[in-house]
Amino acid sequence: MSELETRQLRYFVAVAEELHFGRAAQRLSMAQPPLSRAIRELEHQLGVRLLERTTRQVSLTEAGAVLLRDARSALEAVSAADRRARQAGRPDPRLRVALKADLDAGLLPKIVETYEAEDGALPIELVLGGRGEQSRQLRDGRADVALSPTPFDERGLDFEPLLTEPRLVALAANDPLAARSRLVLADLAGRSLPDGAPAEDGYSLGPSPRAPLHGPVTDLTQILKLVELGTVVCFLPVSTADRYRLPSITYLPVDDLEPSTLTVSWPRDSRSSAVAAFVRAAVEVASPTVTALASGRAAVPLSPLRGTRHGQAS
Repeated sequence: MSELETRQLRYFVAVAEELHFGRAAQRLSMAQPPLSRAIRELEHQLGVRLLERTTRQVSLTEAGAVLLRDARSALEAVSAADRRARQAGRPDPRLRVALKADLDAGLLPKIVETYEAEDGALPIELVLGGRGEQSRQLRDGRADVALSPTPFDERGLDFEPLLTEPRLVALAANDPLAARSRLVLADLAGRSLPDGAPAEDGYSLGPSPRAPLHGPVTDLTQILKLVELGTVVCFLPVSTADRYRLPSITYLPVDDLEPSTLTVSWPRDSRSSAVAAFVRAAVEVASPTVTALASGRAAVPLSPLRGTRHGQAS
């Protein structure tokens, strides 16, 4: 049997993720008939059925689910080899740091300052992405190290926890629940997170199998505008909520909501001295912050946050 080609895997992953040949063809910028033929040829080559097709839907078989998992890893590895080789050959090498804007617990500036004092530190290039994208950016070679909150896809990665803090729910100030002093997840039944997931599930991790209510909104400013309008609610670490106090938004603690842990992560096979230096800097900077939180001296307030203007409580 001939070996699989990356083109075949890319086609299959698109169909397996979309579960719709038309959308997959559009995603791949190709016509649907040749895509359908390519998937049939792949099934013939492997000697197994990968997809169940009816006039109404497409679904994965058990063999298809296995191939999807391994195909994603294989495509990530190929992309990583390409990008890392190009990065290594640059005349001006850089340390690419992946993160979601506003989810660094305010630690990034100090981490960068500490890292730049290390011997052999490289100039930093920030790689911004949505919630949950950082682990994929590490695996496919777009980034060398990442700051990201848990949980995330840990496959092929090592990481160190830096800081754990409570998360709050952000509600429109005129939401009936905003008059309460604290909530439990069950109180949020019927409300949705920005990715369309039920708020009572307790987590929004970025890309969701559910259809987003308002398109792929990942920018926090846009998300908070939807919260202001009462369209969605969202969960934010206390440090992030403290930076986004608005008169039209109320932040409340949720007793059974899991806290957020900020981590620094990197590919398990990395041998980069710059990555090691960044990890050391991140751990060094986070340590006093963790101590302050544990002793109650943190500058970040842990009580419910009501709407504020210009940093002054309203």
